[in-house]
Amino acid sequence: MHHPGAMQRNLRSGIRRRRTEPEVRSGTSLMQLMWLASPALPIGGFSYSECLESSVDKGHVATESEASDWLLDQLHLSLARSDLAVLAKAVPAWQRGDHDRIQELNAWVLQTRESSELRAQAEQMGRSLLEWLRNHTTARPEQIQVLAVLQPTYPVAFALAASACQATLHDCLLTYAFGWAENMVQAAIKSVPLGQSAGQRILSALTAEIPAAVAHALAMRESERQAFSPMLAILSAQHEVQYSRLFRS
Repeated sequence: MHHPGAMQRNLRSGIRRRRTEPEVRSGTSLMQLMWLASPALPIGGFSYSECLESSVDKGHVATESEASDWLLDQLHLSLARSDLAVLAKAVPAWQRGDHDRIQELNAWVLQTRESSELRAQAEQMGRSLLEWLRNHTTARPEQIQVLAVLQPTYPVAFALAASACQATLHDCLLTYAFGWAENMVQAAIKSVPLGQSAGQRILSALTAEIPAAVAHALAMRESERQAFSPMLAILSAQHEVQYSRLFRS
């Protein structure tokens, strides 16, 4: 008679043998991307509204429709032309070991954050993702060392985490954008405030537009990358002295 534990091990072994190597790689890559997109990733994304809270305080966003329009504009006018465009260059740079390029992209992110809050967000989330990478096997020790000396920003740290997933560059950018969208929808639910169903409708609208934003970022030339968002910069500066706040930006 076989021991139950041995039978279970034999069953698992048989399942593994029936799966092809490409299927295993694809499944592992998908789960790694899902992990990076998860709001449960301990990097503090939930604590930022990226000026949405300030826009609510100033009366620019007061309804579900206005929140949806605001975030769609931010996706296309800010995220696609800045963070996603950086990610499109940083992922292949990590993969080919071009550390000078990584340093250049990280410096660009730091230099183009237009307020102390927005820069603090990029730095804090970058440091938190660096600490997460230290406790996982996602990145090689030498890559972590390169990141650690940079004062890492979140887009560049995310690019390192995603570069080891054996996923396409397109899928890496989709993952980053969807993780951003989930955090921003939660910020809208809390700050407007809105119900969960309204939040899901906004997330659906963002999800429908994310592929176009990613395509735009991938097609951008180096000279076209920019982070010029004057209204967000003004609202961010105002948020720094806002009397009542739920979020750090």
